[in-house]
Parts: sequence; C-alpha cells; structure tokens
Amino acid sequence: MTVTDKTDTREIVLDILLAVTRDGEYSHIALKNTLDKYQYLEKRERAFLTKVVEGTLEYQIRIDYIINTFSNTKVHKMKPVIRCILRSAVYQICFLDGVPDSAACNEAVKLAKKRGFHTLKGFVNGVLRNIARNKENITYPEKEKEPVAYLSVIYSLPEWLVRQWKDEYGMERTEQMAVAFLTEQPTTVRINTERITKQELIDRLQSEGVRVSEAVQMEDALFLSGYDYLNKLKSFQEGLFYVQDISSMTAAKEAGAKEQDVVLDLCAAPGGKSIYVAQQMHGKGRVIARDLTPQKVFLIEENIRRCQVSNMQAECADARIFDAAWEKKADVVIADLPCSGLGVIGRKKDIKYKMTVEKEAELVALQREILKNAVRYVKPGGTLLYSTCTIHKAENEENVRWLSEQYPELEVELQKQIFPGEEGNDGFFVARMKKGKKHE
Repeated sequence: MTVTDKTDTREIVLDILLAVTRDGEYSHIALKNTLDKYQYLEKRERAFLTKVVEGTLEYQIRIDYIINTFSNTKVHKMKPVIRCILRSAVYQICFLDGVPDSAACNEAVKLAKKRGFHTLKGFVNGVLRNIARNKENITYPEKEKEPVAYLSVIYSLPEWLVRQWKDEYGMERTEQMAVAFLTEQPTTVRINTERITKQELIDRLQSEGVRVSEAVQMEDALFLSGYDYLNKLKSFQEGLFYVQDISSMTAAKEAGAKEQDVVLDLCAAPGGKSIYVAQQMHGKGRVIARDLTPQKVFLIEENIRRCQVSNMQAECADARIFDAAWEKKADVVIADLPCSGLGVIGRKKDIKYKMTVEKEAELVALQREILKNAVRYVKPGGTLLYSTCTIHKAENEENVRWLSEQYPELEVELQKQIFPGEEGNDGFFVARMKKGKKHE
C-alpha cells in the first residue's frame, strides 16, 4: 500500500487495531512490526499512527461507553471492522487535538466504504456526527454513587481489576495508579557506562536530534523523547544505551551480584536485567541468561552483541523443568517471572483487556512451579531475587510468604512494591532473599 494521505494512515491504524482486538496480537508488538515495515513514512504520519493506535486502545472502555450512548447497535454486536473504525474515530473526536471532527467523520466513512461496508456508511456517519455534536454533554457514572463504574469508564480499566485493586490497595491508590497509566511517559534508557559516559551519551543523542533529560531516580538512566525511530539512532545501533525502565534497573541493582559471582537468570528475555548485572560485574564472573524459546534466546543474544557484553551467554531452557546440573551452583538466581504485567499498562495498553482473574491464578501456580526450582539452584549463602512487573498481592507478597513457609532457609532481606507513577516508575515488585547456610 502506498501511503499518500491520512486516509491510508488511518487504514494502517485499522489493521493494527484489528490485529490486536480481533486476532489477539499484543499491541506493542503489532505497532513495532508495522513501524518497522513503514519506515519510509514521514515522522508526522508515524507519530499520528502511533498516537491513534495507542490512544484508541488506552481509552477503549471509555470510547465504547461513548459509542453505546449514541448507537442503538451496541459495540459488542458490531462487525470488527466497523467497531475499530468507530473506536479510532471517536478517539480522534474526543481525545485528540488538531483533528477536525468533520475530518474524523469523513475519513471513517471513506474507510468503511473502502473495506466493503457501503451499506453501513450512513450508520457510521450518523453515530460519529451525533457524538461530535454532543461530546461535551456526555453523562458518565458518578464517582460518589458508583465508584467502581466511574473509575472503570473514566480511566478505561476493567471493572474486575478496579475491584481487585480497591480491595487490595483502596480507592485512592487505585485512582492514583489509573491516572499514572494515562500519563504520557518518555522512553527510559540505561547508559552503557562500560563504553560511554553519561555526558558523552547526552551529547551524542542531542546531536541526533533527541530530547534528553536526566533521571534523578537512577544515576545510569536517561529519559528520551522527540525521536522518530529508535533503531535509526547510531548510538542505539552501537549499543551505547539500552531501553529499560527504572524499575527493571532497580531490580537488577538489588540482585547485588559481585564481580566473581555465577548468576543464573531463569526467564531473561530480552535480557535487560541480565545485561545490567553483567556490566555491574565489569566483565568478570559469569551470567547465564535463559528463556523458553529459540526466538527469545535470539533476542537475548542480539542484545548481548549490541551491548558488547563479554561475561554473559544465552541458553534455551524451560524454567519449569529442574536442571540438576545447576543444583546449589549459583551465587545469584534471578527469577523475574511471567506475570500479569499490570504494572506496565501505561506502556502496553492492551494488557488490561487480555488479563482475567483466572489467568492471574494460573500465573501464580506457574510462578511457584518455577520458584521451587530457583531455590534449589541457589548456593548456601547465595541470593534469590524474585521480581514481577505487576501490582497483585497474590503474585507478589503472597508468593514471598509462601516461599518463606516452604523454605525456612530463605531469609527475606528486602521486599518492595512500587506503584505506577512513583518516582516516574512503572509498577513493579522486587524481593531479595538470602539462603542461609545453617539449614543445609
């Protein structure tokens, strides 16, 4: 497809939304693959495409509420193509400055016709123009009378998740997290201090047209914005920095690996924590970064090469299966395990729609299955670091309590739940446990 105007850009948006909402792809992957494919697009078009895709998904529950207010046919009964066309147009009308309402309506009608829905062009036009005329007068659930419904609609969070957080952390904390998720964040990167100083990297990035600010929370971190395509930056290609959130850096630091240590990372892809640990060891010791599939191992290896890390290697292994060769061999075991990912909703917009209570329970069972093996790999006197990127007590504090009950040789040295928006972080959890020698 030749992209010559916004109609074509909107068609790309439609295809991404269909891939995510109909076909089950993850939004950050679908968007990255599309941007990789359409590298020739102008920066303005790429920014528009990204903004509309992410915004439509970010506000999907609220957008559906708006559509249902003005449409006799409810969103869940619509054809997937029409549903996605309406959602992206409503996002432009209600949330995106700089796009005239008439343009959003007209382009949506054109797109419906282009995709073979000629008979529904009047429906699309009528619903959107009605919304455009009345968008300032929409009635939402009242915060005092229906607090769960209010938070769900206004901040586009599933009601079950609002209830869970309300029960675990209270309404005030829940709303603070909801606000944080909708607050635009710069890209956080970690400086490869083995190869470049902070000031040298700042100068390089600025010469490449990137806006840079320093992160007060972490000495090795910078915030980037204003760039077009990260992979095009020479400083990125040369491995002078690594895209990594402050929370992930914090977890890697808390592992406390020393220069001669043997470190085993059980679920490492794409390798950010392992690479940071390896670099803190200054090329000494050994870091083994494992993951389940060859594709994930390839990602780790790619990042090892780009960052030029010498004391780290990637391996393909299933963390659920005990590896007797590693029993009591690791000074540090990193168990950054598969989780519900609810701490990174701000970056992965569709996670909140894919997760369920049932899936959370399955993840807790998986985490404990892997943790049983992780404990056995730690040397007497060694360290087990458990971390997740979620905000869910069953996956976090309750798993640490379970570990303490099952393995009395483990002493909890650190346990920390960081909430989204605190010090510019994503939400994450980290616990560090020392394996006592007296129990061996």
